[in-house]
Amino acid sequence: MGTIMIVDDSKTVRSYHGSIAKSMGFDVLEAVNGMEALEKSLTANIELYLVDVNMPIMDGYTFIGELREQPSRKIVPIIMVTTQESEEDKIAAYKVGANFFETKPINPDKLKAYIQLLLKN
Repeated sequence: MGTIMIVDDSKTVRSYHGSIAKSMGFDVLEAVNGMEALEKSLTANIELYLVDVNMPIMDGYTFIGELREQPSRKIVPIIMVTTQESEEDKIAAYKVGANFFETKPINPDKLKAYIQLLLKN
């Protein structure tokens, strides 16, 4: 089907989101922070990103901003899933280019619906 990258410093969250994506037929690529995700993005064809905010080395906002500067990644769908829940966090996510913003833990059916909507599957 395609590849979804999960960018989160929590192994549990990566596993949870990965199991949902795999159940939909996607391959999953994982990264523990934004820097690793950027490096892996250079050689992989990622169809959609699931990104946390708070991570070491490079946070989710910085990662999305850097990703959006790449011509080939300007419109790739990004869902930010985080424990941050303030209106300011939500606005910041949309300003850097996230398509959706949800708080953890995200309902599996909601995540599947977002993925289907963004990838038109």
